[in-house]
Amino acid sequence: MYNGSSSGSWWSAIPPVTKNLILINLIVWLAEILIPRFSTTLVNVLGLHLFGSTLFNPAQIFTYMFMHDSHSPAHIFFNMFSLWMFGRILEQVWGSRRFLVFYLVCGVGAALVQEGVWELTWKSDYINALARQNGMTLDHMASIVNSAIASGDPTIADAIAGFKSQMVTIGASGAIFGILLGFAFTFPDMPLYLFFIPVPIKAKYMVIGYGVIEFFLGVSGSMSTVAHFAHLGGMLFGILMLLYWKKKGILHRYN
Repeated sequence: MYNGSSSGSWWSAIPPVTKNLILINLIVWLAEILIPRFSTTLVNVLGLHLFGSTLFNPAQIFTYMFMHDSHSPAHIFFNMFSLWMFGRILEQVWGSRRFLVFYLVCGVGAALVQEGVWELTWKSDYINALARQNGMTLDHMASIVNSAIASGDPTIADAIAGFKSQMVTIGASGAIFGILLGFAFTFPDMPLYLFFIPVPIKAKYMVIGYGVIEFFLGVSGSMSTVAHFAHLGGMLFGILMLLYWKKKGILHRYN
């Protein structure tokens, strides 16, 4: 006879940091859904904006990773499922304190990389958008924009400020990609299964594949609403920390 103890055991078996990270993300996401007006405010205040935007706040480098798209259940589901699937194992191996540090470093690292990519690409993205809207070549539009900027045209300054304020990233994906890398680094030969593919793939090969796909999607501009370089940033900062731990001989030490 089912007595409900299985459900309680499943939840109680999740280590504390993984459990609390899942809860925080779910609570914020539910708040976005239940209070639509509050959702817009949350994105403006807590979402990661371009440095120099009127909406940018340094705290966003940390807070953005606890928010998800209220219109996309899949966004938070896959992030939290991955956190539960892989994060709980790493927390048990590394200990709660070190796991939390790793998670946050990957998330902050993803934000820093995203800021760097934005800084390098926002002007070309702006010019591309204007060129498409006005049916002009990129060179012609670039000449117009650069001349307006050089002359201090207040109209172009306001337009650019508005464009920058629309650049925002939310989600735990950068930290999650770091967790995926951490799992593959710690358990490289662990067999994993992709959805609908019944053939096991070693963790190290799956993560390498993810990284290659994200890189080419980011460079090509495919799925432009997804912050591919932020995902790579989470992996980059993750591998740096993992290599440091390995050098210190504490990769598998519980503390």
